Amino acid sequence: MAKNNFSSKLNNVTLKDIANELQLSVSTVSRALKSHPRIGKATQEKVKRTAVRLGYLSIDLLEEQKKKNSTLIGVIVPKISYYLYAMAISGIERVAEANGMHIIVCQSNESYKREKSLVEELSAIGVNGIIASLASETKEFHHFKKAKKSGIPVVFFNRECNDVVANKVTIDNERAALEAVNHLITIGCKRIAYLGGPKVLQINRDRAKGYKKALLNNNLEIIDDDLVYSNFDKESILSAARKLLFSPIHPDGILAFSDQIAISVMLVAKERGIEIPKKLSIIGFNNEPVGELINPSLTSISQPGFRMGEEAAQLLINELKKPSILFEKKILNSFLVIRNSTNKNKI
Repeated sequence: MAKNNFSSKLNNVTLKDIANELQLSVSTVSRALKSHPRIGKATQEKVKRTAVRLGYLSIDLLEEQKKKNSTLIGVIVPKISYYLYAMAISGIERVAEANGMHIIVCQSNESYKREKSLVEELSAIGVNGIIASLASETKEFHHFKKAKKSGIPVVFFNRECNDVVANKVTIDNERAALEAVNHLITIGCKRIAYLGGPKVLQINRDRAKGYKKALLNNNLEIIDDDLVYSNFDKESILSAARKLLFSPIHPDGILAFSDQIAISVMLVAKERGIEIPKKLSIIGFNNEPVGELINPSLTSISQPGFRMGEEAAQLLINELKKPSILFEKKILNSFLVIRNSTNKNKI
């Protein structure tokens, strides 16, 4: 991770020493030294006086740093290799650069422990704000609440949560899933399954809700065994797909949480000898480029990853310029890209 030269030390005194002296958090001390608007003037002055007294800053260096503003935005994503996040990072970077800021990109690798550690590290080096998409293991959100409490704005995108009051950018996952299942019903599917990701993810629950609503709206039975969940590792996904497709009566339509999961379903269908789309139609999420290249090509829900990143970054910039207790949830449009995995006329 890139280091912020703001944390240079004089006489071996550290930010932690100042924090201990004043019984404040390290991130609060860091931001107070940079005159961040989220930190009260009285606290800023108290921190700066203590920094000079302890020898962390000389008077000259303090004056020099007063003229500088931190220009760092921390970005935390589950995995940089996921297509949606690669696009979102590009969108975040475009807006950040247009506003004279830089980004530090970190990946949680779907780990709650690592995500928590990254939030703490980014806070400690004094980033102006954090843009995050949650790890699939995250069930508790105190680390984000703590960052906000210390004056660091947080914006969630794609994977968000209701537990933290913050700006958010997402799509209408319930509606997207409903439209996808409606498409499967339109082409004649009678027994449709949902192969989701980890249950803990809010977007996963929203997509499952849309799936159920579409079945109810069309007078189709919701069969508990047709809702199967998996983690994001290969073995978990293949096991979930086999549970669906090796059952005595397998579904004739499947909505998958992601394109990667949908592709694993295709592999298991081939293993089972089930023809796609003649005997099984499949829809994924994310509209990754690989979906056009596989055979049959994959029908998928396209999400505006680049714009999602742009909107998240702009919300953060706006909050930095004009702090507010009011927060916004931006819901972007998604749409279904129909390809051969659901086109029964092209077999």
